[in-house]
Amino acid sequence: MTRKNLSSSAISVLILSLAACSQMQMGSSAAKTEATGSAGGSESQNANAQLERCDASLGTIAVVEDTDAPWYGVLTGQYRLGSTTPVLKLLIQQSNCFVVVERGRAMSNMMQERALQQSGELRSNSRFGKGQMVSADYSLSPSITFSNNNAGGMGTAIGGMLGGSLGAAIGGSLNAKEASTLLTLVDNRSGVQLASAEGSARNWDFGMVGGMLGSGFGAVGGGYSNTAEGKVIVAAFMDSYNGVVRAVRNYKMQTVKGGLGTGGNLGVQGASSQMMTLFEAQTRLNELGFSVGRPDGKLGPRTKSQLSRFQQSRGIPTTGALDSATIDELSR
Repeated sequence: MTRKNLSSSAISVLILSLAACSQMQMGSSAAKTEATGSAGGSESQNANAQLERCDASLGTIAVVEDTDAPWYGVLTGQYRLGSTTPVLKLLIQQSNCFVVVERGRAMSNMMQERALQQSGELRSNSRFGKGQMVSADYSLSPSITFSNNNAGGMGTAIGGMLGGSLGAAIGGSLNAKEASTLLTLVDNRSGVQLASAEGSARNWDFGMVGGMLGSGFGAVGGGYSNTAEGKVIVAAFMDSYNGVVRAVRNYKMQTVKGGLGTGGNLGVQGASSQMMTLFEAQTRLNELGFSVGRPDGKLGPRTKSQLSRFQQSRGIPTTGALDSATIDELSR
């Protein structure tokens, strides 16, 4: 049998196989992403075994997606995919590491119900009064840093092994789908970034030929027919989220001498590197019982004397100057 006849026979068999597999399959494994199963409260069903889990939740969290970011335009435009928020919410609830609160588009529906209650249109026992909503302790911000469709030399190699028009079609449609994602966790009360984690995933896609081959061959080859980009992005986000969970499990807060947001310790040319002005130091000395009189921001004899007294009382070098050790003590 010639190669041409062999290729024609193979295509005929594939078309017949496709017809045989055309029945609707509810819950088809070929259509699933890495974010599988469901979640209800603290319980989850059929969650991915690779997803990190927590015995107790660490607080409430809102997923905040920057729809004006360039990556979001690529996601919804070039890839024709939707928001990343739903899949992230599923992963978070299944992990039981945080309790998800709504701050996205459904928020407008929530506020609409409250407006109806305030207008008197809702039933009296609807219980939509004030003080019902739960605050979000943390915000989780997703981003996609890149994705790639370059298969390298693998497509050419496979096409060469098969030969003919069938080999050329398979080799030309074989693509490596890659995605790198980033998740950032922020404390809403202070605005401090608590954790950040990069995630990545890679998958082979057989393009239109993969669709002809049906779900069985696609599963064996590790490729997806129509939504390879979406599935690899979900896998990358799971990788990112696992990284965030591992980071917060071992969380140790960062500290800054003098306290967060008080000016920092890095000096800038043309500006004072001190975290406390002399005027502020004089005010603090007066509060602590080391009277310097009315604060004027000047290092006069009385201020020097009281600084020395304060330094002696705290067991730090007696310089009579507002140095870093003195600032630390005055800031306590």
